[in-house]
Amino acid sequence: MRTERRQEVLVSGGAAGLAAGGYALAAGLRGRWPAGVSDLSVPYHAHLWDLLHGRAAGDLLFNWNSGYGAPFLPDFFAYLMNPFSWPAALLPRDQGPLAVFLVALATIGLATALMAHLLGRLHPGPHWLRALAAVGYGLCAWVLDVGGTAPMWLWGLVSLPLLGLVGDWCLHERRWVAGSLCVALVWAGNLYTAALATLIAGLLFAVRAFATPRPFRHRVRATGRAVTLTTTGVLLASPVLFVAVRAARGAQPESPVQPVGPGGLGGHLARLLPTAQAGQPLPDVAIGVLGLLLVCGLAFNRRVRIRERGVWCAALVLVVLSFVWTPTVLVWHGLALPAGGPYRAAFVLSGLLVLAGWVSLAHRPDWLTLLGGAGVTAVVAGLAASRHAVPASTWVLLGVGGVVLPAALLVLDRRHTDHRANVLATWVLGGAVLGNAVWSGYAALGAAPADTTSPAAVRAGYAAVREAADWPDGRSDPGPHAFGANDPLLLNGQGGGYFSASLPTVTALLLHDLGAGWTAGGRQTTSVTDPVGRALFAVRAHLDDGPPPDGFIPVRAAAPPLVTVLPPGARPDTSSVWSRQESLLGSQVYDTPLPVPAGGPAPTLHGTSGWSVPGGGEGTVFTADCTPGGTAYFHGVWYRGTVSGLGTSYRSDGEQPTTAVAIHRLGTVPADGVVRVTLRSDVVSQVPARPIGCLRAGALEAAVARLTATGATRVEAGGHTVAAALPAGSTGTALLSVPATEGWTCAVDGRPATAPTPVLGMIGVPLGGGASRLTCAFRPPGLTEGLTVTSGTAAVLALVAVFARLSRRPTRIPRRDRRLAVRGPGGA
Repeated sequence: MRTERRQEVLVSGGAAGLAAGGYALAAGLRGRWPAGVSDLSVPYHAHLWDLLHGRAAGDLLFNWNSGYGAPFLPDFFAYLMNPFSWPAALLPRDQGPLAVFLVALATIGLATALMAHLLGRLHPGPHWLRALAAVGYGLCAWVLDVGGTAPMWLWGLVSLPLLGLVGDWCLHERRWVAGSLCVALVWAGNLYTAALATLIAGLLFAVRAFATPRPFRHRVRATGRAVTLTTTGVLLASPVLFVAVRAARGAQPESPVQPVGPGGLGGHLARLLPTAQAGQPLPDVAIGVLGLLLVCGLAFNRRVRIRERGVWCAALVLVVLSFVWTPTVLVWHGLALPAGGPYRAAFVLSGLLVLAGWVSLAHRPDWLTLLGGAGVTAVVAGLAASRHAVPASTWVLLGVGGVVLPAALLVLDRRHTDHRANVLATWVLGGAVLGNAVWSGYAALGAAPADTTSPAAVRAGYAAVREAADWPDGRSDPGPHAFGANDPLLLNGQGGGYFSASLPTVTALLLHDLGAGWTAGGRQTTSVTDPVGRALFAVRAHLDDGPPPDGFIPVRAAAPPLVTVLPPGARPDTSSVWSRQESLLGSQVYDTPLPVPAGGPAPTLHGTSGWSVPGGGEGTVFTADCTPGGTAYFHGVWYRGTVSGLGTSYRSDGEQPTTAVAIHRLGTVPADGVVRVTLRSDVVSQVPARPIGCLRAGALEAAVARLTATGATRVEAGGHTVAAALPAGSTGTALLSVPATEGWTCAVDGRPATAPTPVLGMIGVPLGGGASRLTCAFRPPGLTEGLTVTSGTAAVLALVAVFARLSRRPTRIPRRDRRLAVRGPGGA
């Protein structure tokens, strides 16, 4: 038994080493890490580093860095629950790409080791061939093209074989408690990939239950164990489930995605071939030449029982068809195609292909099996090449693999008693599999866009933000720079930029209504860029482009505190972006004239909904009268074209509803007070009814001084709390420059806490007859319910574990009874 365990550790460890080493070697040959600072994972890991080192303004519950304050627990569950992410804090903070790369290596290694072990449980076979088969899963095309830069999705690679092992325990009617804990680990790691892996693990369980003859009673018992075990494990992960569901319910809807069109037979078949890249989104399922040959030859393997072959082939056909039919593709993704990639579920099909290939390999494929597999592979390649551009590298791998691999497998089949021949054939197979994986990885990393951001630039931005830090008295906003979608996390500032699948709709709409830009239909927000917007969010410093070598300079400006007070009776005006800003500021600081067409193709005014500006031509000209000496701004929102005026010209790439453009500065209003703006539209575009706002000279400074005098005298911010001391007897509404997301409660002068009253999307707290102190706290919706369910489930699981332990304990026989048993009733 000990020897078998040692052998199993060597096989699983060898598979893990081959997969992780192959991935690292491909990256090394390419000369760069697969992930860069612009990738989604790196800023989140930088924020995790700040949390673990005590440098973050927020905590696990709330994120003060992004979106001017946003819930963080759903994002922690979604992006950082891969257990290998947490040791990343041991590296220097500016080594985020390296940290993500090491997380990927560790996850790939663990997933490959578990798959190697699962293959052995599926069917006994040559140990090192099992390791080579598992490498096809650990370095499948999905890992190389999609999962390698996304540790949250990569955890699904671990989940599938782990759940497959849990199903094996159920078939052998053992380890119910351990299986429940494994299911909980899978579902806590990432809900999205856990659901996909659970579906395929259930299919694998059914295939194994019916592929071999078993008593009906045993199937019923095993199925019952699987169902109860899975239910218990999911309930143990209830905090993740409840918080994620509540967050998704209040999240900004994803931007519309074009439905999956027919990729064509050739396009889909091409994705089975190594290094083949499709011109459109298609599932990445390639598992290498060895795996492809084995899967294609399974139907011809006479050493596999007909019933087993039939069940496996039916399962493969069922899953493959579900990846090419739009309704089932939608089912795989929860009835909504993800904008980042419509085939994130592809790894489960790769896993099923590897499992089916191992069934054929474990039964020692003969010449007919290999000939049939090579023939089907040739047909697949031919159909793919006839309708899709297949690169030369694919033909090289297919040509070499199509000769070397069948020859080595035939040696193993015909001379399985010859130790030297077996060793040589195994080494040849290992070299071919590793070479295929490294070449495929090299090609995939070359196809991905290279990250051109230098670590020095990130360090310079981080240092500039820290130099200007004034939290919680005011915010230090990194601004809308080009590192990526989550610069505030990457640089540890307090900005409006945020990309998250759980971004609250309240946050997206608040920033949108106040003139900030967004992309991805509102799931990616940017910081406000105009002085009034910055004042409303207490931004006292923001980054601007500076000269080399640092490239950044902090720009400081006066801003009111995080908590201000609006006078009693104030009524918000929502007629334009300028009036919304003034309502929250509590002062009128803009001239907002209705523009007058003054040349070019005539626009059409549709009342308060805005203007339709014709496309083409020399452009439509608008004029507006403003107070001389002020500063003119233009807000086109969805406008697509060129905007010119007051010596400024810029490109506006708006597209409703996916891309909104932020307020843009035009210049100083001339002495005659006439602001002249020319719009050269690409197509017929919409602009608001009052797109021009002129900030009067000195008006903002006076408003900020008033808000500072009447606002909080001291602000204290904890991880997910805010406390403010107000001037004694303050009346009206306390306004926190934080989006009014669900989960906040506030108390005035120690009275019972209640939900705030939003003011145009910001947190508003009525002060009543007079107040001097305000306290607010945030708790993620769903957390209490989730912890309650988990506590109850954990108690039940503990009782089951104790009962199982006691039932296995041997019964102790009293000493007198033992003597009687030895001597007999009348013995001497």
